[in-house]
Amino acid sequence: MKIVMENIRLIEQVDQLIRMKATGKPEEFANRLRISKTKLYRTFNIMKTLGAPIVYDFTSQNFYYDKVVSFKFGFYTEKAMNTYQYR
Repeated sequence: MKIVMENIRLIEQVDQLIRMKATGKPEEFANRLRISKTKLYRTFNIMKTLGAPIVYDFTSQNFYYDKVVSFKFGFYTEKAMNTYQYR
């Protein structure tokens, strides 16, 4: 269970940095996250399997989503879900 939670936290960090356009080159991104470049790409593969449209822009040297998406993991009350959907 610990490994699952660590992966979820990593996915949340990757998602946040992509949204902030603060990834940089793959080596820089991996260093920022304190993981190997191999683990970064494994995380990308997991995210892509879950539907994340991750793309790398060679001009800006940043990763980005080529479609509007959101990542949420956890349990939410019906009221919270209704509030979230209409924001």
